[in-house]
Amino acid sequence: MSIFRGSGVAIITPMHEDGSFFPEKLDEILEWQIAEGTDAVIICGTTGESPTLDVPEHMEVIRRCVETVAGRIPVIAGTGSNSTQSAIEMSREAADIGVDALLLVTPYYNKATQSGLIRHYTQIAESVPETPIIMYNVPSRTGTNIAPETAAALVKNVENIVGIKEASGNISQVAKVKQLGGDDLELYSGNDDQIIPLESLGGIGVISVLANVAPKFTHEMATAYLKGDTQKAMQMQLDCLPLCDALFCEVNPIPVKTAMNLLGWNVGPLRGPLFDMDPAHVELLRQELKNFGLTVQN
Repeated sequence: MSIFRGSGVAIITPMHEDGSFFPEKLDEILEWQIAEGTDAVIICGTTGESPTLDVPEHMEVIRRCVETVAGRIPVIAGTGSNSTQSAIEMSREAADIGVDALLLVTPYYNKATQSGLIRHYTQIAESVPETPIIMYNVPSRTGTNIAPETAAALVKNVENIVGIKEASGNISQVAKVKQLGGDDLELYSGNDDQIIPLESLGGIGVISVLANVAPKFTHEMATAYLKGDTQKAMQMQLDCLPLCDALFCEVNPIPVKTAMNLLGWNVGPLRGPLFDMDPAHVELLRQELKNFGLTVQN
């Protein structure tokens, strides 16, 4: 059984103006996401500024999310690291908190060979044998690519490694991943501009930045294809491309957190080294939010 099908929001981490975690605001956003039809929450991923959360904060954010969601939709926690031991420790703690699954990014900076990736993921999976794991392939950030053969070997040989979030942008690679992984591999898009292309190759949904600002739309787009309404899904994918482009005109999550503030959510600042958006990009983002039919409040 799939962890989820449809739209999983890669949710931001709201902050007070002093940069500390704002739990009540997270509660508010989570309630809205659930009401809008979001199918899963991915907490403490890249969009949640996980690289600048220390471990106690990381676990506080995960715990708050699990408590607020209270089993209504799956909660998937980002617990990846470029240290296998650190990833094991965070994964065990998140599993103890009660998450439904884990999202594990490939080791970054020090990187790894393909055989090293197999050992890395296997050791983490064996440390949390009851918790499903989704691998996260985003070579533009990590400098490491999970080869299709590696992804297939892991899902076929490690029982609780069940899927992959593919953000390589390489459709040919995605096709190969699914061909080799077959029914053992749950495929999720990691790029909002490629949701429907990946679903056409056997994907079952998206882990989405767009869903932060347009959760109902993203859910309907992702599920339309899965229900067989390919024409509707294709048109929705094309319709959201300008907003997707604006949400990635600077490195994620700078634009999406800015967008949430423009929409009146008051989610606070970014943590350095991420800082305020270029004013010209803010105006572009503001215009695309309006063009998409969203109400910009400031």
